[in-house]
Amino acid sequence: MTRILKRKHFARWQASEKLSDTVLCKAVREMERGLIDANLGGQLYKKRVTRSGGGKSGGYRTLLSARIGSRYIFLHGFTKNEKADITENEEKALRFAGRLFLDLSGESLVKALQSGVLMEVHCGQDH
Repeated sequence: MTRILKRKHFARWQASEKLSDTVLCKAVREMERGLIDANLGGQLYKKRVTRSGGGKSGGYRTLLSARIGSRYIFLHGFTKNEKADITENEEKALRFAGRLFLDLSGESLVKALQSGVLMEVHCGQDH
């Protein structure tokens, strides 16, 4: 079963940008079809997503850790005009956090969800 999750920090940013879970679900479906913007190594990926009323070029950049076809964790998001890219130190920190989340056992994942550290992305029937 595919699980799509997001960090609490990402969820706050997502809410401030009024970015829907539907957009995140679409990004994961695209990744499963091989449409990945950048593989940063260590199961960390950059995926562009559309802004409401705009295309991907003027949209958002998301960074997520993934085991393609299994578990996806949205870690960080930003607008292209906010900054061009993340720093090397930010990338290392995100890669480390992403690995921790990807490696959570079923029981630890439940605890992370219950505590609010991670949140489930709801895709409805389409995923």
